[in-house]
Amino acid sequence: MSADPSRLAHRLGYAGLAPLVLGCALIWLIGDRNLDQHAFVSLALSAYAALVIAFLGGIHWGLSFARGMPGRLPLAWGIVAVSLGWLGVLMSPYAGLALHGGVFIACYAMDRRLYPQLGVAGWLTLRFRLTAVAALCCFLAAAGS
Repeated sequence: MSADPSRLAHRLGYAGLAPLVLGCALIWLIGDRNLDQHAFVSLALSAYAALVIAFLGGIHWGLSFARGMPGRLPLAWGIVAVSLGWLGVLMSPYAGLALHGGVFIACYAMDRRLYPQLGVAGWLTLRFRLTAVAALCCFLAAAGS
């Protein structure tokens, strides 16, 4: 397993930001003109953010299994991350999207702690960039909800 992300990983990571950026833009473009569309876009954005958060938590499980990581922290964090992502979907959009933004930052903070131990510290630069955009989109979308 490579310790650094491939060119494909960079491309797919950035492509994965498209629904977050588009959803955030749509929340602001739709505004209060059409409440049904606004609610749909808010829920879609929140659900996508929760899926990405679940993916980020799942990475710790996969790396723990593959690398034989001792201890409970990576496994426990995976469950905490997915639970917080799910909770954000259940909340009103302004609160849930703000929670998602905070969880993206918490996921990165946990990655900064655990990735070196798991032998994948080379991914942290890409993770930082993706986290910055994802969290910003969630915070801006929350402000527009």
